[in-house]
Amino acid sequence: METKEMMMTTVMKMDGGENEGERYKGREEEVEGHEEGLQQENGRLMLADGLAEKGSKTLTSGPRQQVSNGFPTSTPQSPREGPGGGLRGTAPGSGGGTGTSVPLGVRTLVVQQTSLERPRETWSKKMDFLLSVIGYAVDLGNVWRFPYICYQNGGGAFLLPYMLMAVGGVPLFYMELALGQFHRSGCISMKHICPIFKGIGFAICIIALYIAFYYNTIMAWALYYLLSSFRPTLPWTTCSNSWNTANCNRYLSTDRNVSWSNSSTSPAEEFYTRQVLQVHLSPGLHQLGSVSWQLALCLLFIFTIVYFSIWKGVKTSGKVVWVTATFPYLVLLVLLVRGATLPGAWRGVVFYLKPDWGKLLSTTVWIDAAAQIFFSLGPGFGVLLAFASYNPFHNNCYKDALVTSSVNCLTSFLSGFVIFTVLGYMAEMRQQEVDTVAKDAGPSLLFIIYAEAIANMPAATFFAIIFFLMIIMLGLDSTFAGLEGVITAMLDEFPHVLPKRREWFVLGLVCVCYLGALSTLTYGGAFVVKLFEEYATGPAVITVVLLEVIAVSWFYGTNRFCNDVQLMLGFYPGCFWRVCWVAICPCFLLFIIISFLAFPPEVRLFHYHYPAWTTVLGYCIGVSSFICVPAYMVYHLLNAKGTFKQRLLKSITPEPSSEGHRDLIITNAV
Repeated sequence: METKEMMMTTVMKMDGGENEGERYKGREEEVEGHEEGLQQENGRLMLADGLAEKGSKTLTSGPRQQVSNGFPTSTPQSPREGPGGGLRGTAPGSGGGTGTSVPLGVRTLVVQQTSLERPRETWSKKMDFLLSVIGYAVDLGNVWRFPYICYQNGGGAFLLPYMLMAVGGVPLFYMELALGQFHRSGCISMKHICPIFKGIGFAICIIALYIAFYYNTIMAWALYYLLSSFRPTLPWTTCSNSWNTANCNRYLSTDRNVSWSNSSTSPAEEFYTRQVLQVHLSPGLHQLGSVSWQLALCLLFIFTIVYFSIWKGVKTSGKVVWVTATFPYLVLLVLLVRGATLPGAWRGVVFYLKPDWGKLLSTTVWIDAAAQIFFSLGPGFGVLLAFASYNPFHNNCYKDALVTSSVNCLTSFLSGFVIFTVLGYMAEMRQQEVDTVAKDAGPSLLFIIYAEAIANMPAATFFAIIFFLMIIMLGLDSTFAGLEGVITAMLDEFPHVLPKRREWFVLGLVCVCYLGALSTLTYGGAFVVKLFEEYATGPAVITVVLLEVIAVSWFYGTNRFCNDVQLMLGFYPGCFWRVCWVAICPCFLLFIIISFLAFPPEVRLFHYHYPAWTTVLGYCIGVSSFICVPAYMVYHLLNAKGTFKQRLLKSITPEPSSEGHRDLIITNAV
């Protein structure tokens, strides 16, 4: 159904004749007859009689005006409205108010533009939105990546570059929330900002699909662990299983006579590599092997949960996050208290926080700090735009940005204590240094080191169950958010087709993600996961966000964007935010991109070193998403009309939002 703007105009001539009076009365009844129909379409009709006497009461909305998106406001919604709620260029009313001055005896019809499209879905509660954003930002990387990077880059000294780099990350977070809330659309609708950059939205959707291909596989591993935990004896505590080798060394706190050597492997390591992943059956990326049916079933269960959580929209996912976003914090607190009581825990805490100020002279530390704050906050994945688009128009997204980003950073810091108290305990038990125990990074830190530590605790089965439940819920939040970003973008791009068939579209999207993840479920699937993580998403999404910042700050214009923020929030962003959006954020992103190109990561997993051709493959996967940006630029210029200069000028000129934000049209006829 096409969008139609329903407007009625009453032309009233005052010549004093009786015929004119009857016609006038009939016209007024016609207006009243239409009013009920307009109310059914969320419209509102107001007829002001004698505006010189009553006009200020009608046009001046008072402290709570009803605006076009259906939410009360204390500020004018329409860009054409003046500060007092009237129209720009009109004189104040005679009553001293802020209404529009109209000659006596004039009948004025104030009409709200009403769209025949279905109203946009909104969050049931403000906490649904906040928990969804926190659940998205706080993911598995907060638990394993931040603690590892922190101790590797100077311990407590790393917090200094981390906080400084937040100056470049938090403004991006705030910017995306404000963009989504104002334009009320997903990431593809960049035409409202700069039409030629619309390809950014398509690139974001492809990147989100790549992430779904490998990220959910990690949850499938955690589900395998969870199901294996419902036993009196955890399977990664013994060396008598069919998958164990001669190097397996059962080293529990009760085994004082067992010595640990460099060639020793723990039961937890062999359970992870030989039973869950089965990487010993694959020589590398050139021969991945068969699909593990156990992991395939686990992933199918994960995607089933995902589907029934997001198929109806934010009304359902907003309720699910009350569990998935809060339960991990409860588990983290329980594990922190338990870890702090273990022998040797203090060694891990000292190792985690002891500052090595000399590391700050290394460029790598600053690169890691910038990358960590960027990927931790998560701008550029289309999620913040999508979530904010379901907010009330006058929601305080500035406060939301500060609260959620602060919670995210504090969660990373807290997770460090949870991890390193246990690493200190493991070092004490093995009589080794903490850095020797903490040599594993990424998922191995959780599935090997932490799993082994849990096995040594009293009530090991209980702690194993809640720990792997926490891992699954941390991942589910991010998957809900990532797919919702794609769904919102596509539904907004094709509003006449997809919104009516949301359930089927979500089902098709989940099926595509499952089929795309099959390569990560093979015996060599862990190698594919590492390849996607290092090359397919990181450089591409940073480049996309750089173009997004340029489109908003330099083409859409910082002043225009700040005016939008003022229209929503009632205050103009300060100088700090404007400088960040124009200069600091682009420099921050360029720094990460250049450092990545200058110092490409050396990718290895377990004992497998990735050959050179895999690096080329990784870059090709990354470019395959980013290529949407220049491809759409060429397509847009070729299909535009006029000379090349006219096409280019039109391509960088923002188009008005379909939401309009122009709710009142005032028609006077004398």
